[in-house]
Amino acid sequence: MEVPVYNLAKEVVKHIEISDDVFGVMFNQSVVHQAVVRQRANLRQGTASTKTRSEVRGSSKKLFRQKGTGSARAGSIRSPLRRGGGITFGPKPRSYRQQMPKKMRQLAIRSVLSAKMGDGELIILEQLQFDEPKTKKMAQILTTLGIESSALIAMSEPGINVVKSAHNLPRIKTSPANLLNVVDILSHKMLVMTESAVRNVELLWGKDLSKGGNSASLRGVTSSADN
Repeated sequence: MEVPVYNLAKEVVKHIEISDDVFGVMFNQSVVHQAVVRQRANLRQGTASTKTRSEVRGSSKKLFRQKGTGSARAGSIRSPLRRGGGITFGPKPRSYRQQMPKKMRQLAIRSVLSAKMGDGELIILEQLQFDEPKTKKMAQILTTLGIESSALIAMSEPGINVVKSAHNLPRIKTSPANLLNVVDILSHKMLVMTESAVRNVELLWGKDLSKGGNSASLRGVTSSADN
């Protein structure tokens, strides 16, 4: 498909062809949902831990005799029924990590990228570069582009000046094109990409690569314009 490329003043400078295999696929809700659940689960540390009745401090002596007191039967003070006792079925350290086939992960990325394109929430810039960190300048550019809420800025090689300029802006995040993920894309209303980032994405998640393309060519697809 043919899409416009804008400059920082939101003026159309040219039109480019982008891959329908990446930006024009049908949205697969079940695969995207599985990808989101997997990514969030893999972020969990799994370090929560509680003590059972055998691990808490306290005497294991029976509190009082079984019969004749008029009270309910009671065992150790470490019983989960008593204050300070152990925890019944509490969490223990574990791994929440989930696996997902590579082709399904690629399909999830394609689905959300295509959804952004179809909903008009993808803006392609010719280039984005700053000579020095300027938060005010970044805010002005985003306003000019019509971004009023959250935005994810993806470039082939995010320069330190661009990252610093966007760092203090609320709901604005920068990311290298090769590190785009489903959660970040869905968590931001707008997706802003440079032209070189679009080409990187096409090489990373295009169908040719998923069928066994040459991964060595990916390392050479960077642009010095994104500084």
